[in-house]
Amino acid sequence: MNIDYIEAFMYAVHFKSIHKAADALFLSQPTVTARIKTLERELGAELFERSGRGIILTEKGRDFIPFAEQIIRTFEQGKKQLKKGSNLEEMVIGANLITSQYFIPFALPLWKKKHPSILFKFISASNEALVDKLLRKEIDVAFLKKDSHQSLEQVQFLDNSIRLVVKPEHSLAGIQKLTVQQLAKEPLVFFECGAFDWNRVHKIFEIAKVEPRIEFQIGHLEVAKSLIKSGNGIGFLPYLCIKEELDKGELVEIDVTHLLHLTQKIYGTYYSSNRPFLWDDIVSSIELFQHDAVLSGKLAD
Repeated sequence: MNIDYIEAFMYAVHFKSIHKAADALFLSQPTVTARIKTLERELGAELFERSGRGIILTEKGRDFIPFAEQIIRTFEQGKKQLKKGSNLEEMVIGANLITSQYFIPFALPLWKKKHPSILFKFISASNEALVDKLLRKEIDVAFLKKDSHQSLEQVQFLDNSIRLVVKPEHSLAGIQKLTVQQLAKEPLVFFECGAFDWNRVHKIFEIAKVEPRIEFQIGHLEVAKSLIKSGNGIGFLPYLCIKEELDKGELVEIDVTHLLHLTQKIYGTYYSSNRPFLWDDIVSSIELFQHDAVLSGKLAD
């Protein structure tokens, strides 16, 4: 039984599609199909049924999943064991783009100080790419959005909800129960990316039958933030990118939860039954980040 055939099976389980599994494995669709067919012949059972353009697990396919996971996990553990002693032990960390920019530079030095003999490798990628790499055992832990894959364990870590922010001197600072009409009169710096449901922001103006005064439509977080800090408008930004400015009082938040509530959480994610050995240190770094703790003196504890 070839480990590549089992990997092809698990990718097809994850994506519910031979085509998507092939893309993630950088293989042709016929190659993935052939590997799964060979595995089925070796097992003497059909693992998938065709359903339109997709595939559905058979009962025997579902029964085989925990065994496939165990085989892959044992194989990867064996590879790591053989590498021990030849080089520094490695820890590969992954994070989505916003977490990479605003949390990882804070956390990596903490982990390195606690584990100076570990070689830390870091990968920044999309949420989907990180899930692929976790399933392929290319990274040990990743920080990403919620994912429902049954082979992954996730713990909610960071709040990256969307906040409406203005400079401290702004006339709206401190206002209670801001109305859509009041909001529509203000020049908006509109940051837009695929990570959030920005249509919900547009929707509050549509329901109120008013047009927002969008004066800047920006595709870069730091540019959008700079425009707001300089008083050129107000805007909705994800929390991680403005945490430092809110802590320092360079920006203030206006509560608009009565109008909309755009939540997004970042989860620490790892392959089931393979929790990273520095998990407790990861949790500690999250607590320090969230509470704005001073690092010096804390690390020695």
